[in-house]
Amino acid sequence: MTARELLERPERRIDGDAKTTGAAAYTADLDLPGALQAAFVRSPYPHARIVSLDVERARSLAGVRAVLTGADVRGQRLGRRLQDWPVLCWDQVLFVGDRVAAVAADTREIAEEAVRLIAVDYEELPALLDMDAALAADAPVLHPDAATYRFLEGRGARPPVPHPNHQGHVVESHGDVDAAFARAARIFEHEFTTPRIHQAALEPHAAVVWLEGDRVRVVSTNKAPFNLRDQMAATLGLAKERIVVDNGTIGGDFGGKGLSTDEFVLYHLATATGRPVRAATRYADELATTNPRHASRIRLRTGVDADGRIVAHESRALFDGGAYAAGKPTARLVVEGGIATLEGYRVPAARHEAATVYTNQVPGGHMRAPGQPQNVFASESHLDLIARELGIAPLELRRRNVAAPGDMTTSGEPWHGPDLRALLDRAAAEIDVGTPRPAGRGIGFALGVRHVGRGSTTISLRLEGDGTIEARTGVGDQGGGQHTLIQRIVAAALGIDTATVRVRRLSTDGPQDPGIGGSRVTPVHGGAALAAAKALKDKLGGRPVADAARALKDGQAIEASATFDATAADHGACAHAVEATVDAETGTVRILRAVLAVDVGQVINPVGLRGQLEGGFVYGLGMALTEDLALEDGRIRAANLGDYKLLTIADVPPLRIVHLSDERGVGPYGARSAGELVNPGVPAAVANAVHDASGARIHTLPITAERVWRALRAT
Repeated sequence: MTARELLERPERRIDGDAKTTGAAAYTADLDLPGALQAAFVRSPYPHARIVSLDVERARSLAGVRAVLTGADVRGQRLGRRLQDWPVLCWDQVLFVGDRVAAVAADTREIAEEAVRLIAVDYEELPALLDMDAALAADAPVLHPDAATYRFLEGRGARPPVPHPNHQGHVVESHGDVDAAFARAARIFEHEFTTPRIHQAALEPHAAVVWLEGDRVRVVSTNKAPFNLRDQMAATLGLAKERIVVDNGTIGGDFGGKGLSTDEFVLYHLATATGRPVRAATRYADELATTNPRHASRIRLRTGVDADGRIVAHESRALFDGGAYAAGKPTARLVVEGGIATLEGYRVPAARHEAATVYTNQVPGGHMRAPGQPQNVFASESHLDLIARELGIAPLELRRRNVAAPGDMTTSGEPWHGPDLRALLDRAAAEIDVGTPRPAGRGIGFALGVRHVGRGSTTISLRLEGDGTIEARTGVGDQGGGQHTLIQRIVAAALGIDTATVRVRRLSTDGPQDPGIGGSRVTPVHGGAALAAAKALKDKLGGRPVADAARALKDGQAIEASATFDATAADHGACAHAVEATVDAETGTVRILRAVLAVDVGQVINPVGLRGQLEGGFVYGLGMALTEDLALEDGRIRAANLGDYKLLTIADVPPLRIVHLSDERGVGPYGARSAGELVNPGVPAAVANAVHDASGARIHTLPITAERVWRALRAT
């Protein structure tokens, strides 16, 4: 079987049997002898000073083994890049749910009872619950000691910000923007807002920490164990070599499991008790205190010539970062995907300003394609409004402005990626764009592009005498099919059956690995798997794998490894087309069908790819229609996923997916990334379909019947 024939054959997931039978062991399933249960005292106020704590009743409760307060860990802060989040708060709390004390007890029930016995006296302080209030000249500074915070960049200090309540602030530009606007035939300006939304992985955050001699053992749902190890070492003042992190089986991520907060406290509880300590987040706390997608407000201004071609563009994007910036791993402390609006289009001159803002809300973090859904909702809605003002069909305006290879894009870089016009045309054809539609029915288009991830990792292969090959990797599998991808690439490169390749996940005792995220696994880990397979093939000297294995003596093996560094620029792309109906009397929106025309390069996991594209569509549809992690006076209103209103299969319309591929991706065999490609464009396509069907333009997500009803009566 050739490599191409193998890759075209539907895969059988490595983890499929264990997960579907219930045999897979997740972090919360780890049952160590003598393990204690942790519980936390959380602030009921969005902003307050801690006046006093009384923990004596909790300490005297039978079954309680340790009680810690902020005084016990004073000065210790955690974070993926900027360490600004106290392990336990010692002087003030900055959002509802901030932790001020922790308990370890024999059972969870005892721990939670002890938490109720801890008395905390607070002095309420003025709360900054929106970005404008936080950025006012006289606003209270939420982090007056920010200059003392540790920054894990490793190559300098935290980038400066123009206001103390900024977490990060970026200005980028190319071309003479002012001159370009001056010669524009028309200039358009619009503003759009999006709410917080939650990753909603079915497995909440969980962790177990224990001491083993001089070493600290951690099992965590964190998807990037090396990064967690480094953070713990910095926060706790330990050598990296003393900490071993293993992420076991991860039950979903969608970006939310890049940040961990429990493990730091669990270390102190394990040290105090000499026993393993575990924590599993309840969904009420998962929704209220972990790191959701940032709420945003994005203002766009675009100048076009007489034919509707873009000559100038500028954007100003504000993202509500909440109380801490700890959830962001990027050096600039912004959601990078939210900076360069109008991605995928030819923009000869552009200026982008983006900032994340400290408020007394739940801290924001990363979520599938961080910043891009907000960005694309604004950009693609903005384009539709421009088209209608100019009397140009929205599809035609896009066709005139999409970037071709070598064109200057909105980021100031030449376009590297698929044929965007071909994708738009195919989506339009599949949705029957030229067919007349009755009143109340319309079509919306959107274009989404996503960079192909970069990074470096090492994968090693070991050929045993029985003919099997063990692939060793530091990357976990959170449901995206990472291990199956490695298996298939190794098998394809060596011309063997996938059943003879098994994948072994290593802890942080193995080679450095960047973890899951940033659309990197296919190009980076896939590239490493291919390079390792080629290295092993060279060692075989032209012999078939089976022959080389038979020649091995007992205990012998042939090993090869490769470190792969993915650096080349590339993008995947998706054109969305959505057909919707709107009931003019009630504002109710119904999605009739949708089309995705995608270019993800060579497909490695056909079944997994379909799942990623379908799942990404549903993810985006939820953001479009129902999802809103709403807060009231700083408190999350949804206590469970039912209240939060996730979509179900009954809400999903017929979906057609069309693959157009030039197979020129920078990943193995010409692959590109897919996991974060689809969801960003869905909300804009839905909003544009609603506008086309009814004339109601929605500037704020989600697109509820109430908002549509009000918009219809405002027109």
